[in-house]
Amino acid sequence: MKQNTAIQSPIKFFAGTQSKYLGEMIAKSFGTVLGKTTVTRFSDGEFQPRYEESVRGCTVFIIQSTFPPADNLLELLLLIDAAKRASAYKVVAVIPYFGFARQDRKDRPRAAIGAKLVANLLIAAGVDRIVTMDLHADQIQGFFDVPVDHLYASYLFVPYIKSLNLDNAAIAAPDMGGTKRANAYSRFLNTDMIICYKTRKQANVVEDIKVIGTVEGKNVVIVDDMIDTAGTICLAADMITSEGAKSVRVCATHPVLSGDAIEKIEKSSIVEIAVTDTIPVTQHCKKLKILSVADVFADVINKVYNYQSISTSFIH
Repeated sequence: MKQNTAIQSPIKFFAGTQSKYLGEMIAKSFGTVLGKTTVTRFSDGEFQPRYEESVRGCTVFIIQSTFPPADNLLELLLLIDAAKRASAYKVVAVIPYFGFARQDRKDRPRAAIGAKLVANLLIAAGVDRIVTMDLHADQIQGFFDVPVDHLYASYLFVPYIKSLNLDNAAIAAPDMGGTKRANAYSRFLNTDMIICYKTRKQANVVEDIKVIGTVEGKNVVIVDDMIDTAGTICLAADMITSEGAKSVRVCATHPVLSGDAIEKIEKSSIVEIAVTDTIPVTQHCKKLKILSVADVFADVINKVYNYQSISTSFIH
């Protein structure tokens, strides 16, 4: 990519241990290579990341998704701190998947607001900017006192859905919280919209789902920001199928896929699930199709680095 030579600070890319695969692809798409880091691990479980090259005066982009375990978040914080102490000009945290985002409010007495705490930790570490994708709750952007570039996987999913050439297509929200996202997709794709209303017994356990809207004879695409246990998605898909849908597909940005999620997906009526590589998929599933976010992040990083507008870089 063409860079603005008028900008004085050189740019360098680094990645945390669990996001190195994505960091390498982002750096390659940008037209550079990933910088070298090492992580010293001690016998008591502590670890210490270290840059193996100078970052003095550089604009440093650190790529790390903060999915479990918490070591991924801690490694990102330590890398930010190390860059600031090594006299980096600016430090930008590229967090494709922002962990703890579901803890965006006090939903019960005496509970922590994890997303705000993570934001505070990143600011305390010295981050100058955040680049992330499909936050579970948009208001998390307001938890930061530094700029947040919030990207949308719809930039990938909308063209992908169009390429399927589905007749009588419809977009579905898996729950009431996803209606805004589903409405945006249905508007861009000019399709009907369906809403699934769910009730929960407890966290991660769905008791019942009701479908609002006509699904009979339609090719339905459920859109969501993540798949965790896959309980909601699979139950919604099976319910939609039972009401006469021709097919059910899913587009979900972050493949958390915890517990027996893969097994549930394999047994469900879902034809295909398109996800991104914000989180590495370590389990095999024939129904999964992985779309890479590397080019999207490389393009936005290029624009951020060169002080260009990013508003035209994504669909939302």
